[in-house]
Parts: sequence; C-alpha cells; structure tokens
Amino acid sequence: MDAQALKDSWRLVAQSGDQVPLFFYSALFLMNPETRDLFPVSMARQRDRLVGALGHVVSNVDRVEEVVPFLEQLGRDHRKFAVVADHYPAVGRALLATLEHFLGERWTPALAEDWTQAYGLVARVMSDAAADASKSVPPWWEGEIIGHETRALGIAVIRARLNYQYAYRPGQSASISHPMRPRVWRFYSFANAPRQDNTVDLHVRMVDGGVLSAALVMGARRGDVLRVGAPVGDRLTLPADITGDLLLIAGGTGLAPLKALVEQVVYEGPSRKVDLVVGARTSRELYDLEALSKLAAEHPWLTVIPAVSNDPYYRGTRGNAVDVALQAWRGQRVFVCGSEEMAQGTVGRLLDAGVPSEQIHFDEFTSDKGGES
Repeated sequence: MDAQALKDSWRLVAQSGDQVPLFFYSALFLMNPETRDLFPVSMARQRDRLVGALGHVVSNVDRVEEVVPFLEQLGRDHRKFAVVADHYPAVGRALLATLEHFLGERWTPALAEDWTQAYGLVARVMSDAAADASKSVPPWWEGEIIGHETRALGIAVIRARLNYQYAYRPGQSASISHPMRPRVWRFYSFANAPRQDNTVDLHVRMVDGGVLSAALVMGARRGDVLRVGAPVGDRLTLPADITGDLLLIAGGTGLAPLKALVEQVVYEGPSRKVDLVVGARTSRELYDLEALSKLAAEHPWLTVIPAVSNDPYYRGTRGNAVDVALQAWRGQRVFVCGSEEMAQGTVGRLLDAGVPSEQIHFDEFTSDKGGES
C-alpha cells in the first residue's frame, strides 16, 4: 500500500471542497437506499464530519498505531447510528466511486487497489471494535430528564438520570440526542463528577442553526428521554499523576467540564487549591454563579472569579477571562474550555505570557464542550 499515493490523491480530491461529500452521499444513497435512514434529515454537519474523518485517517495512514485508537472509537461510537457490519462494504463502494469521479484519469488500477486495502483496514478495525463493545456496553444509554432550568436567555441546565450504570471521568463528554431531533447527535460535557444516583448535568447554550441545542433549551421537558453515547475524551480529565494547584478558565458553557473537575477535587479531598475564572460577555451570562458561589463558600480552597468583558454596568471584575486568569497564575496547571475561538485565543495568550505548553490542557477537537457548533 503506497501511503504517499493515498495522501497525494486525497489532497487532490479534497480541493473540490463540499462537492466531495455531496457526491459521496449521493452515490451511497443511490446504490444503497436503505442507508439513508441511518442519517439525519439535514446532512450539512454530517458532510463536514466525513471530510474530517477521512482526512485524519488518510493523513496518518503510514502511522497505523496512531490511527487505530481513533478508528476503534469511531467504530464503537457509530453503533448509536445503528451501523452494522453489512454497512461497511456499501460505504466502501461509495468512497471508491467518489475518488474515481474526482480523480478522473489519475484513478489507476494501482491506486484503486491501494484505496481498497486502506478502506479494508479502516472497516475491519471499526467493525471489530464495535463487535467487541457490543459484548459489554450498550450502543447508548437512556437518560430521563428530571430537571430543566432556563438560567439565562438561550442557556439551560438539564439534569438527567441514566437507566444503567455509566462510568465516566470528570472532564469527559458524550454525544447526546433528543427525540425531537432523531438521529441528530451533538457532544456535550458533563458538568458534574459521577454520582451514586446516576444523574448527570448538562449545560446547553442555544446557538444559531443548532437544531439540537434549540430542542434541548426550548423544547425539552421533564420526562423526556435523552439518548447518551459512551463517554469520550481525556484531554480535560485530571489523572492521579497531576498534582498541585489548578487554574481553570471557562468561557460560556465551557464551564461544564471544569465544574466537574472542581467536584472531583471535592470528592478527593482538599489537597490542592483551585482558582476558577468564569468568563462571560455580560453579567446575565453568568448563569451558574449562584451554584459556584455556594461551592466556594463550602470549600475554602476554591476561589471563583467571574470576569465580564462587555458589560459597562457590571461592578465586578472586568476583562477577558484569560487576562484575569493570568493575574492569578502562579505556576499551576491550566485547564481551558469554551468556544473554539475562545480556547485558541486563550491558549495563545497563555503561551505568550510564558505559561509552559505542557502545563496547558484544552480540547482541540471540539468547539464547545457545553454546546453545539
């Protein structure tokens, strides 16, 4: 298998932009109409995911040991879409047809064989991981909404009780679906450490064009049953080998996983100090300040610092969260979560200020762990 040929050919195909996934899904649904029911009505977000996943796999095809964990997670996660082993050959045929269409005369028998082998490896790893997971883990959990609070305009805090034991670590997230938007899944972080009563909290901000976030904020009610995928991600988790004080910088509903880390420290005992800077544009967006203030009052090692950047009437700390946080930095580990723009800007500012890169933790693969991009 010629790894360089795969990379070069994919680079050429990717130059056609949105036409590539459009052709792929058209071919898939024409050749295998039954697969259409696996996908949401609107395919816009799904098209982006296809290009991103293929690009990631192909760009690392010569480093199989790095790609395999990604593919295994992808295979396990796709069980929530009711994907079974029989679907993989259909996807492979549509992929090859797409490559042939966009490469034209550059599509040679040798290149076709390389892509067939590469996709065969991808399909095998994904389907094997899905089969192994099905022996012990359901494709999704069901979580009954037992609490729904509108905390600010377009922001809701939701509590759901899961039907089975759900093992996750603070800082992790999971894909969520609501019956108002079947087959639409988005990633949200849990805003709490695991509890004995098997409940989880979600912080949801409604975003423009966000069909699921709108349903969760405006349409969800007590008694509704969410579908919750398996927990994923470790970049915002706090393993046992990370000791010492922490500086947490939250933007908007990116507060969710950082609040879960605070709860983890509560359960582990006050062995470290935690400074939590909560950034918002206006005071109205400090939607969880009452609960955070109560936590800080109960635990002297926790300092909560609200920072408002765009509210001339706010009498508290003014400024961007990262600038306020740097005033509290004294060598601690730093965890950052918020929108993609906020996270990138914050990390850049931290690096410029001299914070070592190895002390900065952030999730660079999602745009907002508390919301829908």
